[in-house]
Amino acid sequence: MSNITFANPEFFWLFLLIPLAIVWYFFKKNEEKPTLKISSLKGFKATSSLLPKLKPILFVFRIVALSALILAMARPRTVDVTNKNNITKGIDIVIASDVSGSMLAKDLKPNRMEALKDVAANFVEARVNDRIGIVVYAAEAYTKTPVTSDKAVVLEAINSIQYDNVLQDGTAIGMGLATAVNRLKDSKAKSKVIILMTDGVNNAGFLEPISAAEIAVEYGIKVYTIGIGTNGNAMFPYAYAPNGKGFLFKMMPVQIDELLMKDIAKKTGGKYFRAQNNSNLESIYKEINKLETTEVEELKFVNYDEKFRPLVLLAGLLLLIEIILRNTIFKSFI
Repeated sequence: MSNITFANPEFFWLFLLIPLAIVWYFFKKNEEKPTLKISSLKGFKATSSLLPKLKPILFVFRIVALSALILAMARPRTVDVTNKNNITKGIDIVIASDVSGSMLAKDLKPNRMEALKDVAANFVEARVNDRIGIVVYAAEAYTKTPVTSDKAVVLEAINSIQYDNVLQDGTAIGMGLATAVNRLKDSKAKSKVIILMTDGVNNAGFLEPISAAEIAVEYGIKVYTIGIGTNGNAMFPYAYAPNGKGFLFKMMPVQIDELLMKDIAKKTGGKYFRAQNNSNLESIYKEINKLETTEVEELKFVNYDEKFRPLVLLAGLLLLIEIILRNTIFKSFI
């Protein structure tokens, strides 16, 4: 019953007539009984009949029928709403992430790379109407997954990001940005965005970051840049542990080329952010999510299932029963 609505609820005011009808009935019921004045009841045999006691049921039938008619006039109905989204402006997004050894630094918890993966996964889940791709880079860069609307594939790609020997260690910001641009240059989306993240300075690759940014401008691609790491020092990995499992850490200065990241963002019409802790990184992705909104046209289809017909039938049946009883069983009492 929770999903039933009423098209004409104003008819519920008619229920105020019910108490008045009940009061009227109790005042008038004695007048309906025929009376006969005689001098004495001697000679009449007293009998007990159940019919006079059952006669008020006729009034109950009439009141219930009236209530059913009022409910029917209020037009109870269930509503089934179907929404269909028609995307009018889609966005293609490539997340280009630094996966060099410095991303294992522990200034973000449990480390920069794991913190980034958690926040990026939440970002992807929130972009239900957009296509997203993943690019990773260290001294080299490669596409982990091209832009796709299959969020399961993107989330799996993010989850599998880790520091390994696939890429030579180093930070080739220009190569990472150029690879991301290559994923978007042929896109037909209304808006094309790259989220470029690093925790270091450009020290590898054969393409300068500014040159890659200029290519992004030519293809109408906006770049949001994020510098990951605290100010000052952080626990960095500097060697493998003696047992070959894990790394040895020591305090080292955090070096991020913020000037370069700001230039890239400014040149492409994006914005630079600095993530110094987990909550800060999460808020940055939330802000980008708000800045890059997708226009969606919602088509709503409403199907009404009218429920008044059974009430009308019930009222008609009760009135028919009352008329039949009044003119048959209870006729001698009218």
